[in-house]
Amino acid sequence: MKIIIAKTFYQKLIGLMGKHNINYGMFFPNVASIHTFFMREAIDIIGLNKDMIITEIYPNITPNHTLFLKKSIHTLEVPKGYSKKFKIGQKVNI
Repeated sequence: MKIIIAKTFYQKLIGLMGKHNINYGMFFPNVASIHTFFMREAIDIIGLNKDMIITEIYPNITPNHTLFLKKSIHTLEVPKGYSKKFKIGQKVNI
């Protein structure tokens, strides 16, 4: 799957807002909270620690929610249902 790295403030601010038929992921380095305001569809959220190991998985986060990751420092947003391919403790290469 294609992963876009949100490097700028603008990329981090906009993320996947307004997108539909999402078929790629977005990686947000050093971001441990997200919102789904202005989203058109649900997404899955994967939290990663400093070593890129999955510490949290939140499937099917619907629009108009805020999520604060408790054990993570990085966030990976993926299409709804895609997080089933991962598990806690797995290392991710981006």
